[in-house]
Amino acid sequence: MTKNQKPRRAVPPAKKGSSPSPATSAELLLEIGVEELPYQFIAPALSSLKEKAELQFGFYSLTCGSIKVYGTPRRLVLVVDSLAIHQKASTNEAMGPSKSIAFDQAGQPTKAAIGFARGQGVPVESLRVRQTPRGEYLFAVKEDAGRPTKTVLLEILPEIVCNLSFPKAMKWNEAGVRFARPVRWLVALYGGAVLPIEFAGIKAGNKTYGHRVMGNGKAITVSDHSSYCRLLKQQGVLPDQEERRVTIRKQLEKICKGAGLGLNADEDLLEQAVFTTEWPCAILGSFKLEYLAVPSEVLITSMKEHQGFFSLRDKKSGSLAAHFIAVTNNRAKDMRLICEGNERVLAARLADAKFFFDEDRKVRLEDRVKKLAGVTFHQKLGTMAQKQERLEKLVTIVAPLLNADAESYETINQCRRAAKLGKADLLTGMVGEFPELQGIMGGEYAAHDREPEAVSIAIREQYLPRSIEGALPKTIAGQALSLVDRLDALAAFFHVGLVPTGSEDPFALRRHATAIVRIILEGGLRLDLEDCISHARRIVINDGFKGIAGSEQEGSRRIVEFIFERVRHYVRIIHALRDDVIEAVLKPAHDKTLDLVDLVLRMKALESITTKPEFDPLIVGFKRAHRLVEKEQWNRKPVDKARFEHPAESSLYQAIAEEREKMLSAMTAGEYGRALDSLVRLKPAIDEFFTAVMVNAEDPDIRSNRLSLLQEVDDFFNSFADFSQIVVQGS
Repeated sequence: MTKNQKPRRAVPPAKKGSSPSPATSAELLLEIGVEELPYQFIAPALSSLKEKAELQFGFYSLTCGSIKVYGTPRRLVLVVDSLAIHQKASTNEAMGPSKSIAFDQAGQPTKAAIGFARGQGVPVESLRVRQTPRGEYLFAVKEDAGRPTKTVLLEILPEIVCNLSFPKAMKWNEAGVRFARPVRWLVALYGGAVLPIEFAGIKAGNKTYGHRVMGNGKAITVSDHSSYCRLLKQQGVLPDQEERRVTIRKQLEKICKGAGLGLNADEDLLEQAVFTTEWPCAILGSFKLEYLAVPSEVLITSMKEHQGFFSLRDKKSGSLAAHFIAVTNNRAKDMRLICEGNERVLAARLADAKFFFDEDRKVRLEDRVKKLAGVTFHQKLGTMAQKQERLEKLVTIVAPLLNADAESYETINQCRRAAKLGKADLLTGMVGEFPELQGIMGGEYAAHDREPEAVSIAIREQYLPRSIEGALPKTIAGQALSLVDRLDALAAFFHVGLVPTGSEDPFALRRHATAIVRIILEGGLRLDLEDCISHARRIVINDGFKGIAGSEQEGSRRIVEFIFERVRHYVRIIHALRDDVIEAVLKPAHDKTLDLVDLVLRMKALESITTKPEFDPLIVGFKRAHRLVEKEQWNRKPVDKARFEHPAESSLYQAIAEEREKMLSAMTAGEYGRALDSLVRLKPAIDEFFTAVMVNAEDPDIRSNRLSLLQEVDDFFNSFADFSQIVVQGS
């Protein structure tokens, strides 16, 4: 495409309700048949399949109706309704030389016109002269009638399939193509006719296959989406994942109702069941009552992580029941045989769990602490023993800052004790088997060792929140331990230069920062975060690890800004605050006590006042003052009232003095809405000043004094936030 050539008019992906008539469109069905896919791969692959199809159809000007995707462990399916049988026609235009250059005095085309026509592939006599803002120019206009959709699909469907990406891919034949699992068959039908595409050495046809066990093993000939779904159901396959989801929910509800039990709902498990089955069949199983002596978290985790089973509870007591529900991918004549097999496998798992639980309790947590010296935290950051010692030091500094109760000698001792024992469960058999039970088992074993309840609870809570929206620690000691664990992680990894880049975050530092923000803001904890970060960094540095170049202050600022990114995201999502309001409060925050709760209160107050009708004009006036003092050079002497020449100067000076006192009083009380009202009340005085006074007076002393007065305005506003960040119309 030439520099001045106009591209084909973009055609957006088709919208529902805008599909062509049946006479000019047809249905597209694409199925990729594979060996069993890992269930985690399927949903992302379906999203990618739909997205790539929409992009390609838009790029190639193919209009269509709805685009649907289906997936099971053995197939990824794309169904496009009412796909136009022909590309939309388009007009391509390219601007060439000016008319004066393109034609000689006799009106004959010059070499410039002939060369332009040749380059565009059109006859020179078809060139058109058009008026442009630059004068008359030649244009080459080419009508593109488009191609039949079938021809286009032969190009784009293999490309769509080839560009699907997976966390892991493999090669399995001489074609050398990479895919999550070997591709075994392809179905590609457009308007009922086979599209002879090829991928991974396999040519597409109209034959698919049913359930590996419930089907008859023979190929099924399909002609369209309707016959595809109908015939697959006859062969034990529900291709629509949402239909399987509804089916599983109903089966779970029916079993629970019949057994008088309650389901421990788990969306992750439901997602796993949906994408590990083609014909789901839920069954109720049981295990020995003696295993209920093991903590319920252990049993639930064992059922979920190792077997993919749903756990159940007694409706009356709420305690874990000795039953489970398994969602199988088969409907056998005797489902009891399948149930007994699942019970035997689970029994072995639970026996292992009970063994670990009994054996672990034979050794006190305190006796395991010294063995942490043999556990590596990170090759650049020493052992878990060193980390545990850092946490002990840091928690005694941070805990007293959380609230008045945390200042007591007893509470500080409890926090220190929890920090000392908190990582010892890493050496237990149970956590070795179930890493996700870190902290939970430490709390169990601490309680068994008769540690104070506050200590065992803090150990349990130290990893909270376990997810972005997970539950937070509720106790003071739990909050303190969770905070210092994450502050230490940030300080340590930033110190040695292991900082997240792009989407890469191997040490989950963004999650740690988000957890810090949530614990502080949702817990209403009023502490100086920058001071805590400085302490964490100092303790890490004292461990003697080789760090990257940079002063201590710069290191702390990097971590603060990293946490600020999480603050920005949090207040956008939770409080729906404007970006300019967020920046106005955060930008000067580095130079003040870093109280996140206070910062958010300021943001919310500022957001509220932006809705007042007088706010935007006020900011326009402020920005005028701000720009003047920012770009002008003056002696920066204090304001001299004796040099005032106009009453507007005195009025502004007096208004600042009066409102400053009111504002400071309100800010001291944390009443930020009232503090901002003082700024609003300055508007008349600022407007009057700019109306009546010429700032750049001829007398340099008068000019300098007026700039000093405007600096007072600037300082007054910036004592609350950096209002230069606020965006208003006309500013």
